[in-house]
Amino acid sequence: MMYLIISLVADQIGEGYVILLTGLLIVFCALLILSVFFKYGLPVMLFVYKIITKGKDKKITDIKISADKEFTGEIAAVISTAIYLHLQEKHDEESAILTIKQAIKQYSPWSSKIYGTHHRRL
Repeated sequence: MMYLIISLVADQIGEGYVILLTGLLIVFCALLILSVFFKYGLPVMLFVYKIITKGKDKKITDIKISADKEFTGEIAAVISTAIYLHLQEKHDEESAILTIKQAIKQYSPWSSKIYGTHHRRL
C-alpha cells in the first residue's frame, strides 16, 4: 500500500518536470526562431522588396508636382461656398440637462447574504 502511494507521488513529480521542460523548450525555441528571423529574415525580405519594386529611394524634392488643368477657380469657389454654408447652417440645439432616475433593485438570490458560501458548523 505504501509503495503504491510513493509511486503515484513520484509519477506526479516526474510528470510535472516533463511539462516544465516542454514549456521551457517551446518558449526558448520560439524566442530563438524570432531572433533569427529579425536578424536575417527581415533584411533579406527588404532586399527582395527593393528588387521587386526597382525603385530608388526618392527624396521629397525629387517628386514633381503636376497641376490639374481642369481644376479652375470656379470649382474652388463652389467648394469653398458649400463648406461655408454648411458651417454657418443653423443646427438644432439640444437641452444639456440629463435626468437620471434611480432604478428599483429587484431581489436576487445571488446577492443575498442568507445564502453564504461558507458552511458553518454548530
